[in-house]
Amino acid sequence: MSHNVIILIILIAPIVVLTVLRINAALVFLSLCLGDVLVKYVADDAISLMTTLSPHASVISRSTLELALLYAPAVITSVFMIWSVRGWFKIVLNVIPAIGVGFLAILLGVPLFAPGLRNAIQGESLWQNVSRAQAMIVGLTALLSLFFLWAGRRRSRAEESGKHRR
Repeated sequence: MSHNVIILIILIAPIVVLTVLRINAALVFLSLCLGDVLVKYVADDAISLMTTLSPHASVISRSTLELALLYAPAVITSVFMIWSVRGWFKIVLNVIPAIGVGFLAILLGVPLFAPGLRNAIQGESLWQNVSRAQAMIVGLTALLSLFFLWAGRRRSRAEESGKHRR
């Protein structure tokens, strides 16, 4: 099996799940960013605790813990945000940040894989293309996510004030 298939699965799965379940992709994107912060600032202490409790913990255990810290906030946010996107126009627009979520899941997840799998994936041309475009992917999706959050906030207030007037 080509390692490009793994990259495509990591890319397409979030897009399909976020779109079909109408989950707010902007919040999931920001949750992935939070997961990255957890990996950077919490993982080492969590791994130290894990090796203290289980001295025979392997590299795979480290990789698994880091991946869990990365993806857990996004998964939990997704569970709480199921059916949160309403209206066909919003559902269609939600695909744009969902694509960004898929790419960010690849960019942040692959470097945390076990060394053998990570090196194999990073040797693929698809990974190298995604990696080269990382600044554009992250920057554009971050701006779009903030825009969608701000736009949704404004509409909610207007809808709420309209309900109180009736």
